[in-house]
Amino acid sequence: MKPEAEQTPTRARWTLWLKRVSVGALALAAIAVPWWGPRALSQLDFFHVRTVEFDGVRYTDARELVSLLALDTMASVWMPLEPLGEKVAQHPMVVRAIVSRRLPATLLVTVSERTPVALIPSSGGLTPVDAAGQTLPIDPSRAPVDVPVLATRDSALLQLLDRIRAGSPVLWSRLSAASRDGVQDIRLDLGGLDLRTRDDVTVARLSDILPVEADLAQRRLRAVELDLRFRDQVIARLP
Repeated sequence: MKPEAEQTPTRARWTLWLKRVSVGALALAAIAVPWWGPRALSQLDFFHVRTVEFDGVRYTDARELVSLLALDTMASVWMPLEPLGEKVAQHPMVVRAIVSRRLPATLLVTVSERTPVALIPSSGGLTPVDAAGQTLPIDPSRAPVDVPVLATRDSALLQLLDRIRAGSPVLWSRLSAASRDGVQDIRLDLGGLDLRTRDDVTVARLSDILPVEADLAQRRLRAVELDLRFRDQVIARLP
């Protein structure tokens, strides 16, 4: 039997070797987590999808999006999420969709929808279209569409309406119709106020009417027509 003094260095070397092996095994396991973690966790009932939530859905029927996901009862929140977003983006109302997980059993689908900017007369009534003139499959009985009416799919007017929608909520909320008045001139119906301008007008220029209206209101006057066709001027026609 070796003396205690000789056993101590040997035991220390073994202890050091075991520690190094343990640290190496833990490091290897940590590196491999992205591979084995989701695969192992997806087998647990605790992580099976029980709820799908949607964010950003206004006009689209969420039931149609759930159908596109095609999830079965064994689907796990640890499944690859990017392919699910691609499935949702196949819907004609969806520009893109990003799916994230909310543990333990919920998928959150963040949707960017196509936005209606006008209603165009058609054989079936008024049809909603986006800024590119694309017909949108919106059921107005389920999701009312409060946007201006255009006589035709005029690309310049559609782009103008989209700029107003994005840049001036105040004017957009008043806008009920837009129409051509010659080659370049247009008329915008702002709830009883006729606004005349050019089809290349900027939102900033359109906003010039707001202080003019405020000034007229202070004098207890109200214009029936405002004209922006003349540079740096807002011409008001009173009743």
